[in-house]
Amino acid sequence: MSRPALFGGIEAGGTKYVCAVGTGPGDCEEVRFPTRDPDSTLREAADFFRAKAGERGPIEALGIGTFGPAAIDPRSPEYGRIKATPKPGWEGADVVGGMRGALGAADLPVAFDTDVNAAAWGERRWGVARGLDDFVYLTVGTGIGGGVVAGGRLVGGTGHPEVGHRRIARVEGDPFAGCCPFHGDCLEGLASGESLRRRWRCDPRTLPAEHEAWGIEARYIADALINLVCTLVPEKLILGGGVMDQPQLLPLVRKRFHERNAHYLDLRPAEELIVAPELGARAGVLGAIALASDLSRRARS
Repeated sequence: MSRPALFGGIEAGGTKYVCAVGTGPGDCEEVRFPTRDPDSTLREAADFFRAKAGERGPIEALGIGTFGPAAIDPRSPEYGRIKATPKPGWEGADVVGGMRGALGAADLPVAFDTDVNAAAWGERRWGVARGLDDFVYLTVGTGIGGGVVAGGRLVGGTGHPEVGHRRIARVEGDPFAGCCPFHGDCLEGLASGESLRRRWRCDPRTLPAEHEAWGIEARYIADALINLVCTLVPEKLILGGGVMDQPQLLPLVRKRFHERNAHYLDLRPAEELIVAPELGARAGVLGAIALASDLSRRARS
């Protein structure tokens, strides 16, 4: 009896790398380690895949969902590389070529996309977006990013959506200048985990649930969601990322969203429209496995 095809997945975050081998949520062996310089990080990832190949056999394809910006267009001469990023040492890093080289597998099929696109794809395959063709996955963590699925396909052409860097109206009276090194007070600059840390001069996880920080945070996130709904008309808005682990935040976002909509758009209740990811923190790496599986299937057809 032949074994099922195995796939590799990498959620390449700016803070940590998550590597996995398997076929889906019920079969997924993974490891997590800090993101360091490109050479040592990719080498550690390759060591994991080699070890698992010795136990279970080689992977058929590898999916990588990376922090960005990244060159995800296969037609680009820069395909597989990290572009302009504040992550020290990573601008221009060849992630796809580096992984193939570290694994000694120049012909290994590799699907390369953003971490938020991978998370969105994981939720569509196995999570809260099963059966949906139009939705947005927004991650609110150290930074802010968005994966967009429209017509059953990930949105991307010469580049990928940069939802976190869209300009957004400031909350009246907000004195914080924003922390984005490129744009200052874009959505990421005003509402990311890093912005919370700098604005309140503490680890945001230590802020009590009733702190004013969460009301301001909810207003920025909800306003961004209104913009996305007006532009894309998604069936769901999925909010992931470490900042959204605060249990009081999702209800505040839904309340603000309802107020800002002002009965203009005919939408389903906010509790059904704005949801948490079903796969939780595993959405990104499972989505990378789904991308690898899709790539392998296309190659066989």
